[in-house]
Amino acid sequence: MVSSDQVFALVQSHSEGDDSQFYSVAMQVAAKEARAGRAKFAQELRDLVDQVRVQSPVTPRVAPVTPLVLPRGDVASLLSVSYPDARLSDLVLAPEVGDAIETLLLEQRQRDMLARHGLTPSRRVLLIGPPGTGKTFTAHMIAGELGLPLFVIRFDALITKFMGETAAKLRLVFDELAETRGVYLFDEVDALAGDRGMSNDVGEIRRVLNSFLLFLESDASDSIILAATNHPRLLDPAVFRRFDSVIRFPLPDEDAARAVVQNRLSGFNLSSISWPRVLEAAVGLSHAEICVAAENAAKRAVLTRKSRIVTDSLVAALQGRPRKRSEGSGGD
Repeated sequence: MVSSDQVFALVQSHSEGDDSQFYSVAMQVAAKEARAGRAKFAQELRDLVDQVRVQSPVTPRVAPVTPLVLPRGDVASLLSVSYPDARLSDLVLAPEVGDAIETLLLEQRQRDMLARHGLTPSRRVLLIGPPGTGKTFTAHMIAGELGLPLFVIRFDALITKFMGETAAKLRLVFDELAETRGVYLFDEVDALAGDRGMSNDVGEIRRVLNSFLLFLESDASDSIILAATNHPRLLDPAVFRRFDSVIRFPLPDEDAARAVVQNRLSGFNLSSISWPRVLEAAVGLSHAEICVAAENAAKRAVLTRKSRIVTDSLVAALQGRPRKRSEGSGGD
């Protein structure tokens, strides 16, 4: 069902003449309906939005984002910048993950309305889950949906053997974060925010973590901070308290695995696929591994001049991929 917040956002964006936001919220509705099992309605809504977009091209209400002037000083080596065009409909997500991301997007789009009531939108989010479950792509999608640049923090340049330098570089990142609104991704954040109680820890590393926690807590910018980890058990418990929300990305269930295969092989005939065999072979695989296996089966079909995917070929490709184990929950 369409939520009352989404209805409000649709009406408000229409009244303001903001076609881009209207279409974006409509696509969110379609994605939510698809996850609820109403695939026919979701596809009809997507097709309608695409048709209207073609007939009435959107004229931006504001100037497009100006690329970051390549930074002053050392910041250039600490951040990589991109301007993604990924959308929420590009992702196959568990319902609870999709709902959490939709809420984040809605709060960001309605941040002025929240401000009038003394409220602030969520903008510090910790992403947890096994590799290949969509955490990094989610950062691209959030940036694409909001029309913001995506800044990925380069830990290879940030973390040095001189911990005092690391803290100083971290301050540069947060200074840039306050100056230039965007989505900032701390990928594999456990490299920076490991548990202070670990036996092999040293005082300097603890000071870097303390600096990171302080910068997070004192940051009052409009930027969105995303931190991703495959290993939540390695994180210091205090890290969890510095984020507005924690989104856990599970391995795909049968419905999600089937959707990944169907999306990746949409240009092929799947009518003869034995889905029970395929889904059994996909158990324990991440979204990314299922996608790679589907691509391998597709390449085999192309090279043998077939337009139909053979079950045996797809099952063999899935069985050849490494399995992932879901990491346990972190602290609160």
